[in-house]
Amino acid sequence: MGDKASDTQAAIASTAQVNPTQIAALSEWQGASFPVEDFQTYTSPFGYRSSPDGGYSQEFHYGLDMAAPEGSYVRNWWSGTVVEVSDDSNCGTSVVVESGSWLHIYCHMSGYVDSDTQGRYMIDRDGGLKIYEGQTVVAGDRIGRVGMTGRTTGPHLHWGLKYDGNWVDPAFVLQAMYYSQQQTAQSIQ
Repeated sequence: MGDKASDTQAAIASTAQVNPTQIAALSEWQGASFPVEDFQTYTSPFGYRSSPDGGYSQEFHYGLDMAAPEGSYVRNWWSGTVVEVSDDSNCGTSVVVESGSWLHIYCHMSGYVDSDTQGRYMIDRDGGLKIYEGQTVVAGDRIGRVGMTGRTTGPHLHWGLKYDGNWVDPAFVLQAMYYSQQQTAQSIQ
């Protein structure tokens, strides 16, 4: 990661490049899956926010936080390939999936990262999950569970999205998904 000022400038520039109308036109959303089971509420939107650590500083939040009970399963949003599993002090235990031009990032999950002769993987023994880098995952597959790893104040999934390397507000994508799925359902009736 770069310094805070350049990260913020990059966030502003990249979000300006992809708007909700473009997002709606980018994909057919019928194959998409809502990323968390037992969803309760959105706790922190994409964009500027006060520091969750209680400070007065403003920071750019590169995702959408979705509260759910600890241990709730996280589902893969769109079919693709796991390109990274990691543990770090901010994102915690995480999985990154690539689906064409999209990257979707799932943070603060239960479990930890390890490796064996097959490669690196995220393991959550209590959830019965072992997700390898390079593994193909389809939309709706369980790829983790809501936890409290990394920088977090409560159990939630931090869901980040990039399209062609640019950060995208996940709320816009969820709105486009819902609209597209509603239109399809109405056309069938």
